[in-house]
Amino acid sequence: MRDRRLLYAAAFLRALATGMIGVLAGLYLARRGLPASAIGIVIGAGLAGMAAATLGVTLRADRLGRRRTLIALALLGAAGTIAVAMLGTPAALAIAAFLAMLNGMGRDRGPALALEHAVLPTTVPDAQRTRAFAVYNVVQDVGHALGGLLAGLPAVIRPALGWSELRSLQAMLLLYAALTLISIALYARLSPAVESGTRAPRLTVSPATRPILMRISALFFLDSLGGGFLTTAALSLIFATRFGIGEGTLGPLFFGARILNAFSHLGAAWLARRIGLVNTMVFTHIPSSVLLVTVAFAPSFAMAAGLFLLREGLVEMDVPTRQSYVMSVVRPEERTVAAGVTGLVRTAAWAVGPMVAGVFMQGSLMSPLLIGAGMKITYDVLLWSAFRRVKPPEERAA
Repeated sequence: MRDRRLLYAAAFLRALATGMIGVLAGLYLARRGLPASAIGIVIGAGLAGMAAATLGVTLRADRLGRRRTLIALALLGAAGTIAVAMLGTPAALAIAAFLAMLNGMGRDRGPALALEHAVLPTTVPDAQRTRAFAVYNVVQDVGHALGGLLAGLPAVIRPALGWSELRSLQAMLLLYAALTLISIALYARLSPAVESGTRAPRLTVSPATRPILMRISALFFLDSLGGGFLTTAALSLIFATRFGIGEGTLGPLFFGARILNAFSHLGAAWLARRIGLVNTMVFTHIPSSVLLVTVAFAPSFAMAAGLFLLREGLVEMDVPTRQSYVMSVVRPEERTVAAGVTGLVRTAAWAVGPMVAGVFMQGSLMSPLLIGAGMKITYDVLLWSAFRRVKPPEERAA
């Protein structure tokens, strides 16, 4: 219980920082004078750094120690973010973003998350696993919500301190680094029980698990590629450019979105007990993608914001159910590699998405919404076809 609470607290701090930087990253890079294509490259470089770090977690975290790995990730993220705040050229920003694992998604999907996913199921029985992931995600979304609200702080401090817009955004990057460093104190207090119990890397899975992991990873890649078109940084830039709003409006908007995400996670755990994990994933995700398409054609900011918030009430219901499902269909000793592999393919796809979306945005600002939604609907149909009969232990028992 103590370890689970420490993980929840660390996840909250990381989500607070991520929710803030997701809203501000695109705006900061635009104030640096970068065009949309270069912004996409820098955001993509940050996600590529997350993918590389997730690969390292998959291969080495159990061998090096999970606590040590989590602390090292926090140190690297803070140092890289400070570099992003100080540098100015596109190439330098891209390198710094890679090292910082800068997350323009606005949601925590990094290597620390993958490692915590491997630990969390060991703290509860199978029947309570989905609820544990739901609470974990509620904690994160509260952090994401407050982070989105915190993103409105530059609009407050600029007139009070007489700072320029660029300087106020740089200050928020330094705040991001500080929040990341605080999590180190929490990781240092984790007990030895969080370790895997083996000093050897687990690079293989059982013959029964391998085809399941390969198929679900391929589907997650497609889903995340679509998600890479829909980063919070990109959505913030679209709202700001199309409707002429700033971070003072965007912050509260994304605060509301994350609050809706948080409530949806608890709803997902309740629904999964009644219709199953896979059905919950698919039958809530498709309507959220359809709603996203309607945002592209909304004639006013008020309508676009309303549709966007309605979508946010559904889009995250697949997250705790997906996490619980993956951990349930592999053996306990395979959880680190399963969490790492699925996290890696998702992050790699996210890294590609913003770069491609930046090119499409040069022609049409709304094209990423349409393309991303189409990819996600395709993913949902394929997932239901492939996995509706592959049941987790608690559903087989029922």
